[in-house]
Amino acid sequence: MGIEMPTINHKRTQRGLLGNKLYRRTFTAYAAASFGDWFDMLAIQVLVAYRWEAGPLMLALVPVSLALPGIVLGSVAGVAADRLNKLQLMRWCDLLTAALTAALLLVPNMFWLLPVLALRSAVSALNVPAQQSLTRSLVREDQLLQAASLNGLVNQSSKIAGPLLGGLALTVLSPAWCIGFNVCMRLFSYAMLLFIKINAIDGKAASVCGSARNGSDSSEGGKPLPFRQMWKEGWSFILRNRLLRNTMLFGLLGALSIQIVDFQFASLFLVLAPDKEYMLGWLVAAAGAGAVGAIALLNKIGRSLGYGLRLGGGYAMIGAAVGGLGLLPPGAAALPVLLLGLLLGAGNGMFIIAFNYCLQKETPPGMTGRVFGIQSMVLSTVMIAAPLLGGFLVELAGPREIFGRFGIVILLLGAAGILLSRWLWPAEQKRVDAEA
Repeated sequence: MGIEMPTINHKRTQRGLLGNKLYRRTFTAYAAASFGDWFDMLAIQVLVAYRWEAGPLMLALVPVSLALPGIVLGSVAGVAADRLNKLQLMRWCDLLTAALTAALLLVPNMFWLLPVLALRSAVSALNVPAQQSLTRSLVREDQLLQAASLNGLVNQSSKIAGPLLGGLALTVLSPAWCIGFNVCMRLFSYAMLLFIKINAIDGKAASVCGSARNGSDSSEGGKPLPFRQMWKEGWSFILRNRLLRNTMLFGLLGALSIQIVDFQFASLFLVLAPDKEYMLGWLVAAAGAGAVGAIALLNKIGRSLGYGLRLGGGYAMIGAAVGGLGLLPPGAAALPVLLLGLLLGAGNGMFIIAFNYCLQKETPPGMTGRVFGIQSMVLSTVMIAAPLLGGFLVELAGPREIFGRFGIVILLLGAAGILLSRWLWPAEQKRVDAEA
């Protein structure tokens, strides 16, 4: 399937997008929740690695507990997002997430932490496709890249402010303060969503999508499709769409390698900076800065680049950064850590924005929730085996060795995506050649 990119006045489109009151409020709610989550995740890693002194295998159980609910609920949540009221679903998700995050303040050890994280992840499995589907309903076709970029921009910007302020808080306060801050942010997100009326959402969605809703959630007679049929429709659509299928498979291969090391950064920094727990926060903050820069650049020149260069280039930069971190000696200075963090974030920002934009662009509005739900389920499946394998390998060979080797693997995968782009994304490559 080819992608036709209309000529757009970017400043006018951006103003029109932020002038959309409904999108602006949902975007603000998303920004608050994302900002709180980065306080939260850094605090949990510091709590587990530095305060409870958990080893690599125990650290690996944290992403496993986060992934299990996504496997069970991922594609089901996508159907729910397409069929149920998206706004109400997001409100309930915010309230439940706030309650479960507050429960983290009471857990005494890993054995209590893991099930609470799993429950909170189950709620997130419902929230992500609902948020993506709602965005697709509120935003015009020519504003999709701006919407994907803004969503990615706020997520990556949170990696700057969240870890920096969280790292500062952790030098004088306990991780509980960061976790409590996430509770406040989730309640604020819920409050923002309360200002949005459901009938206003329905009216805006109707004006955006019109009558050409390919892959809708209703039958020809106007009755809702059976749940099982909607679930099968989502899988069938992905398997029949070559561009979408190849994109998801390429993302899956990269995720397999990245998740090996993703939750072992705390183990690595216990070797690189055992007495500087704030250094991990600096790395994540630098990654956020790199991602913001990449997103801003991609938003200006991204239409002239094919998916192969954006997705493959993103993985290549991530691999170079991961490998570089593995080469750092114990007691490494802050400067190389920050530089590699910038490279890591730039690659992550480039890949995530291109990946999410591709999924939204290639998916009809009525199918968006299901596609993102299936993607979330597949990624969650990866996060079961890969972190456990990563924990075992780090325990066996040490974090520096594993980061170095898997950095090369991710780098080679990115290079393959660039070199094979004409085969993986042929229709999209033809469009780029025509515009060149």
